[in-house]
Amino acid sequence: MLSTGLPQGAVPKLERPGPLRDRVYEALLELITTRALQPGQHLVESELAGYLGVSRQPVREALQRLNTEGWVDLRPAQGAFVHEPTEEEADQLLTVRTLLEAEAARLAAAHANAEGVKVLQELCAEGERAVDADDVDGAVALNARFHAKVMELAGNAVLAELAGQVDRRVRWYYTPVARQRGQQSWIEHRELIAAITNRDEGRATQLMREHTEHTRRSYHARSRS
Repeated sequence: MLSTGLPQGAVPKLERPGPLRDRVYEALLELITTRALQPGQHLVESELAGYLGVSRQPVREALQRLNTEGWVDLRPAQGAFVHEPTEEEADQLLTVRTLLEAEAARLAAAHANAEGVKVLQELCAEGERAVDADDVDGAVALNARFHAKVMELAGNAVLAELAGQVDRRVRWYYTPVARQRGQQSWIEHRELIAAITNRDEGRATQLMREHTEHTRRSYHARSRS
């Protein structure tokens, strides 16, 4: 196995249109977000280029961009490494996420229609099946889609834009605790759907705040276990 140690089948295909450097950036960001590339892992340009089927130049440009955004650390004379988030970094981001998501839940309860609620129920059912199948990656992706749908139902474009800026990092922090959260996370989703269906803004706000706090505490607890 090469030193980057990518799991079998983890490398996405670069099929989408657009500049190659952007496609390589998106591919590497997805590998980092899903933790196919682990925090602290050494990123070798030539090996990543081989995996992705491109030259080293777009990989180098993507790594520089990822460094600017805080996903990758470029160390003099050592190379590139996936950033290892500190507990403080995670805490700050997950705290902001709680504020955004709680307001989104309140607005969703105020504005959601039957069609939107149905989509939430379908995503919840898919998430429960993913947990039952021990499909961690699937559960993480469905969790992100569920929260994105709540944000969409909130109907606030500015709130959605702010949430979009932290979405990738939320997935990054959620992945290592997804199995630990398991079915409980989806039980909490079911309770939230009920509050949104009943247009209970206060209850929806409370449930989302508690839900996101559970994830934050689980993330910090994992490092002490």
